[in-house]
Amino acid sequence: MQVESNKVVIIDYTLRNDAGDVLDQSSPEAPLSYLHGHQNIIPGLENALNGKTQGDKVDASIPPAEAYGEYDDNLIQAVPRNMFQGIDEIEPGMQFQAQTGQGVQIVTVKEANEESVTIDANHALAGETLHFNVTVKEVRDASQEELDHGHVHGPGGHEH
Repeated sequence: MQVESNKVVIIDYTLRNDAGDVLDQSSPEAPLSYLHGHQNIIPGLENALNGKTQGDKVDASIPPAEAYGEYDDNLIQAVPRNMFQGIDEIEPGMQFQAQTGQGVQIVTVKEANEESVTIDANHALAGETLHFNVTVKEVRDASQEELDHGHVHGPGGHEH
């Protein structure tokens, strides 16, 4: 069975940056399961897996535009410290959820002082070319419930 829209795809993967550092990887006992064609993984990796079958190995370098986007300096801003009420210690690297016009977004603290906190709303991997080594473990038909919900249920997937 080929990888195509509305199929459940189960993969083992290793993700590296340009320097070759491992950023993420699946564990042998917990491969990643996702519903192909439903924006459950980055577009560039989904495109690289189109048409593959069980047992195929894929090495793919995904440019930022097909991953988490280019780094955007406009997504860095200073906000009043009083927006972080109830939080005594705010240090660079801390992450918070922020409610935006596009929904909930993760922001990372760049710096903080008594009056303001500088936050960065770029994804941690924005601007990065991502290098994936993937093995397709299984391809199966999605259940109607998985199609209705737009994601995989059961092992390797998530349920809402």
